[in-house]
Amino acid sequence: MKTIIAEKPSVAKEIAHIVGADKREEGYMQGNGYYVTWAFGHLVQPAMPETYGMKGFHAENLPVIPDPFVLVPRQVKTENGYKPDAGVLAQIKIIGKLFDSSERIIVATDAGREGELIFRYLYAYLGCRKPFDRLWISSLTDTAIREGLLNLKDGKEYDNLYHAAKARSEADWLVGINGTQALTIAAGRGTYSVGR
Repeated sequence: MKTIIAEKPSVAKEIAHIVGADKREEGYMQGNGYYVTWAFGHLVQPAMPETYGMKGFHAENLPVIPDPFVLVPRQVKTENGYKPDAGVLAQIKIIGKLFDSSERIIVATDAGREGELIFRYLYAYLGCRKPFDRLWISSLTDTAIREGLLNLKDGKEYDNLYHAAKARSEADWLVGINGTQALTIAAGRGTYSVGR
């Protein structure tokens, strides 16, 4: 079996139709030697400062520079801090099982830096070592999908795109977290969010 992972369910549905994966399961479709599953955008992200033992905004914590960055399932803010999104956790579990039972993965997240990061963060979080190929298409027409599947590229060819995406993600995190904390501390009251 091969697992195809798309960025969102609507794209997965189009691809599943082309490859003949027409049996609907919870969180994926299967058939004709394929599992076709999806993310909901970023399922995995860099952890918030609390993961590194920093609660609240304190000048002595600045600058916050994780080494290494820890990846966690996408979180939602609650009254008691950040908690993993239950729907995200369920989909990550499904994807992990599909990856484990596949001989190869086909990455069908959006063609670009963010699409590459969505897959690579998930791949790293799951500790997956399966080989993967890249489906690089800019259209969801049947013809484009078929041509893309006939011209898969080794995933390693997109390592530099991943490194660029990861660098931007970490830079955004560093600026956002440190800027927000510094400005909030300087203001003395309220929270002042700094981000891109």
